[in-house]
Amino acid sequence: MRNNRWSREQLKLAFHLYCQLPFGKLHSRNAEIVELAQLIGRTPSAVAMKLVNFASLDPAITSTGRAGLGNAGSLDREIWEEFQANWEGLAVECNRLRTALVESQGQVATTALDADEVTNLEDFTGETRRVVTEQRIKQHFFRRAVLSSYRGRCCMSGLSEPRLLIASHIVPWSKDKANRLNPSNGLCLSAIHDKAFDKGLIALSDDFRVLISTELKRSENSFIQTVILPLDGCSIELPERFLPDTNFIARHRMEEFADSKSGN
Repeated sequence: MRNNRWSREQLKLAFHLYCQLPFGKLHSRNAEIVELAQLIGRTPSAVAMKLVNFASLDPAITSTGRAGLGNAGSLDREIWEEFQANWEGLAVECNRLRTALVESQGQVATTALDADEVTNLEDFTGETRRVVTEQRIKQHFFRRAVLSSYRGRCCMSGLSEPRLLIASHIVPWSKDKANRLNPSNGLCLSAIHDKAFDKGLIALSDDFRVLISTELKRSENSFIQTVILPLDGCSIELPERFLPDTNFIARHRMEEFADSKSGN
């Protein structure tokens, strides 16, 4: 009888995909689920079920009354915790696992990047190309995880044009290596809201309300008055998964927010 128990490698690949798909697309007809099922020798239904099992471990899901399938096993929980502790390493590992499986089946492995990201890699060779490719893989994972969690909409403005959306880090990339790829350290923001957040002109309260800096409030610029200032005190649209960590939000507010720096 064939052993139907999931291996650690299969579970890592499944969780890696779970992070990158909108909650509403965790079904057996999804092309990416079908592709992974073929790759690991399981049915699309089994893969979809496993992804929904992972959802039962996500506080952002369970806090809304949704419980996934509620059948997550101990190994599922281990994989969940392993990702929380090492997002960067596991994103790269999952890319290697997928590449090895594809090549073992006599197929040509391709890097899962957007077209413009692949084109830009043509400028590099050798070790530099490998390092840059790995970095792009990490950034690609973070962007997909954050944008899918926020249903592809800016959490402040509601903008849904993907070419104008940024997977914005709450604690800056340069200041927290361990959480660079943690989706709970991300917000889906439009390019202009991302820049304002990055520059500390806006921040969030611990209950996810927008805080506008005193500097912006004093501005007479019509765009700021019309587009930015009405956000003051408004709640952001929360993600389906990977709720922003309030520790990251508080850290951004204390270290990056203009009013904190000026003492306002």
